[in-house]
Amino acid sequence: MALIKSISGIRGTIGGRQGEGLSGVDVVKFTAAYAAFIRKNSNGSGNTIVVGRDARLSGRMVEHLVVGTLMSMGFDVVNIGMASTPTTELAVTAEKACGGIIITASHNPVQWNALKLLNSDGEFLSDAEGKEVIRMAEADDYEFADVMSLGKEYHNDAYILHHIDAVRNLALVDTEAIAKAGFTVAVDAVNSIGGVIIPQLLRALGVRDIIELNCEATGKFAHTPEPIPQNLTQISDLMKNSKADVGFVVDPDVDRLAIVMENGEMFVEENTLIAVADYVLAHTPGATVSNLSSSRGLRDVTRRHGCDYTAAAVGEVNVVTKMKEVGAVIGGEGNGGVIYPELHYGRDALVGVALFLTLMAKNGLKVSEIKELLPHYAIAKNKIELTPDIDVDAILEAVKAKYASEEVTDIDGVKIDFADSWVHLRKSNTEPIIRIYSEADTMEEADRLGREMIEVIKSI
Repeated sequence: MALIKSISGIRGTIGGRQGEGLSGVDVVKFTAAYAAFIRKNSNGSGNTIVVGRDARLSGRMVEHLVVGTLMSMGFDVVNIGMASTPTTELAVTAEKACGGIIITASHNPVQWNALKLLNSDGEFLSDAEGKEVIRMAEADDYEFADVMSLGKEYHNDAYILHHIDAVRNLALVDTEAIAKAGFTVAVDAVNSIGGVIIPQLLRALGVRDIIELNCEATGKFAHTPEPIPQNLTQISDLMKNSKADVGFVVDPDVDRLAIVMENGEMFVEENTLIAVADYVLAHTPGATVSNLSSSRGLRDVTRRHGCDYTAAAVGEVNVVTKMKEVGAVIGGEGNGGVIYPELHYGRDALVGVALFLTLMAKNGLKVSEIKELLPHYAIAKNKIELTPDIDVDAILEAVKAKYASEEVTDIDGVKIDFADSWVHLRKSNTEPIIRIYSEADTMEEADRLGREMIEVIKSI
């Protein structure tokens, strides 16, 4: 069993004893602490919290616990039912709510679920705010409402359409061009809420021919849900044997977008943000931001347009904070997460789909041809499983000392920049692992660098 409390929310495997996994008691405790935190910090601005969830098998059970707990804390709840993470974020601001909870473990396997906690702007709590919620939960620092002050529950299932309309009305989304192009689009939504929302979006954008793969929102994931190449063999085979122009893959809460080329090969998730940013910068020049574990490709494309690039610590909230600081026109993470402030400050696969289809429609190129125009890098993604006896901080300090003669960044783990490559080591916020990302001109060199770092860690 596992329970992880981090900047990414409260995440754990369902069941087990309290405190060992995400048990029912843990759901109530952390929801109550979050409600008490919002009450303390909302300055009386509203009494509503939005709740949305993905299609996970445990979703309805956790939803009942979350909604009931919020009502017992005196908050009214707008329950938008099954919805994507970005849809829930937009619902918070549309409802003028003082917060929101998204019930999703994002890319984690089926036995996991999580509480993602939002502020009144529909954005994730900061690191300091998240730590305060955890402190309040562990200290039982919350108080339930009396019977005359209990909250009420309201249902609103219109926010998927609200989200789709907001995306299709963006200035850089050209529905007329997309419809005229006559694309055939394949979609793999891993049998979660993306199977509802992505086909609806495509139809709203003017796409008539849609091949739906794993688009039943049953929560019975057809494959490991993280949208990385080794999990996408099914849609890859489909693309090789169909006339689809592009394949889109989303994770269970639809904030990450992976793209499959017309020949069945991966566009590579790092290139989702890079390609979309290239299109956006061509029309609205400005700063860009991605995290330390993301490809140098965004930096190169940004500089190609005469603009400035900045790196942030890993974590959506850190990227958003840096984007606001530098006034970025687009940003995100190399895992396929596109953040487009013109709509909202959150990773949004719908925005990625709409902007990428517009790019395809306007330049008349195949997806493989678009990839050829982007900077050519290869990223290897390795990891080391953590056990209780591993001192991660000590390992990172030792690595930092060993490579002190290189360019080292330690705002989030340890990143070592070499002249033509880099490697980044950090403890995951969502799994009990150390992530080791390495990038070079070729996959062979990137993988060699990653494996070399694993051997260094083993020696330490």
